[in-house]
Amino acid sequence: MKFEYIHDPSLIENESFRQIRALTDLEHLSIEAQQVAMRVVHSIGIPTVASQLRFSENACESGIIALKAGAPILCDVEMVKQGITKRMIKTDPLCFLNAQGVPEQAKESGETRTMAALTAWLPYLEGSIVVIGNAPTALFRLLEMINQGAPKPALIIGMPVGFVGAAESKQALWEVHQKLGVECITLLGREGGSAVSSASCNALLRCIKGELY
Repeated sequence: MKFEYIHDPSLIENESFRQIRALTDLEHLSIEAQQVAMRVVHSIGIPTVASQLRFSENACESGIIALKAGAPILCDVEMVKQGITKRMIKTDPLCFLNAQGVPEQAKESGETRTMAALTAWLPYLEGSIVVIGNAPTALFRLLEMINQGAPKPALIIGMPVGFVGAAESKQALWEVHQKLGVECITLLGREGGSAVSSASCNALLRCIKGELY
């Protein structure tokens, strides 16, 4: 049995992004935001989700400057961390979900582990890139921390997926980001996830390398 299909990886990628450009309206976005949007669509496979993306005024610029400087990349879960393209970064992304004491802290306080893990983010938050793709509770907690005076990241990529709190946490991020003085990229609605959020960070890293579609 033999099937006819494209198997050259460069041809697959080129054709994928050609189709994405043909199926989505990206002209209102900056070149950098277009790269993020295409990676998001590529990760989900649904062109219409591009209309749910929101970029704060200087989101891409702030993120790229921070990434160029080797800023810490803080991830809510290990799947997000593993999705960041390692050849493009200077230091490994950080995820404290399984750090010593975090499960016990979460159990004691009656909260999610992703919420408890954010305590360990404090020394790294200033000027960092935050990538949240799984846990709405982590995004809510981060906004609370910043409102209470925690250091501000250079960029929050907030794209948790799910039915409980996901859409609400992203709507909250979009509504309060200006008040809090933070830059953000988010995907409104239930859609999102580890692959989408890490792909958004990777898109900015690819912009630095000049790998554009």
